[in-house]
Amino acid sequence: MSSQLPIPAELWDQIPPAAQAAVLALVQQYERRLQALQDQVNEFEQRLNKNSTNSSKPPSSEHPHAKPRRTSPKSQRRCGGQPGHTKQERPLLPTEQCQQLIPCVPPTCRRCAAPLSGTDPQPLRHQVWELPEINPSVTEYQRHRLTCRCGTVTCGVLPAGVPTGQAGPRLIAFSALLLSCFRQSKRRAALFLSMILHQPASPGWMVSLQKLAAEAVQPAYDELVCQLPQQAVLYIDESPTKEGKTKSWIWTFVAATFTLFATRTSRAADILTDWLGEAYMGVIHCDRARMYWSFGRLQWCWAHLKRDFQGLIDSRCHTARRLGRDLMRPTKKLFVLWQKVRDGTLSRPEFVEQM
Repeated sequence: MSSQLPIPAELWDQIPPAAQAAVLALVQQYERRLQALQDQVNEFEQRLNKNSTNSSKPPSSEHPHAKPRRTSPKSQRRCGGQPGHTKQERPLLPTEQCQQLIPCVPPTCRRCAAPLSGTDPQPLRHQVWELPEINPSVTEYQRHRLTCRCGTVTCGVLPAGVPTGQAGPRLIAFSALLLSCFRQSKRRAALFLSMILHQPASPGWMVSLQKLAAEAVQPAYDELVCQLPQQAVLYIDESPTKEGKTKSWIWTFVAATFTLFATRTSRAADILTDWLGEAYMGVIHCDRARMYWSFGRLQWCWAHLKRDFQGLIDSRCHTARRLGRDLMRPTKKLFVLWQKVRDGTLSRPEFVEQM
């Protein structure tokens, strides 16, 4: 309780001791209540200030048009290429690789109009890239039905490898690429096939093609699932999504040579046990979520640690802000070195030495 009296001292002395004790108890009660409310306000403010840069919230939880917070002061340089920078341009293809060569020879002099002859051994080269006109390749198979003298009708069979539907293997694979890798909707993918490739398509047909592609890669997918428990290091994360009207999670398993995705309606620890088994001895690189704690060897994700340090910097507590800045400085150096390893300008032994 505050040592200051709730009313002036001359008035306080006129109050009986019993009333003073009651007033002090009442003031102390309201001070505790006020402190509890202030703590709630601080907690709510911290929740409101949390985003994908200072907490474990995924970037998908933010509005797609929300502007990211600026973490560094605005540069005074103008946008675009700076004076003296290296020019970036597409290199010219060798002449023999061009589909068409059109010589542009001047017929007359541009000054006196005298006729010109000959060719330039080193002409100025100008290449124009263009998309060819795209038309689908359609192959028709005619199955003849012939009648035997015994009255039996026999129909010709399709050659081995010919699909029974109207989509070939490359069309099925390209449709799956649009839907998965480029994350287009069924309607947009059908619109792209119709407008650009002149291939008649509908959203419902895209669903059928997606199912065909999934059936084709299922054996390879099952083989990778069997290899997961043998991996020495796995990077695992889960992101919320929708499976129809049901809330689901996309589980991501990143190994040294492959990445595996799986959609499940739960993010509990039993999902990990089903995929890795109870005796998994490898290292799991994760974001410290509780369902990973049942496994013995864990490595915390540096990206999430960086967000936690940013959360300390954004705190209202002076001590927390100072601690966050002290932790963030070497963390930024770590990421700068790792980026050099990723782009090939720093070898891993040198990276370990500088770390």
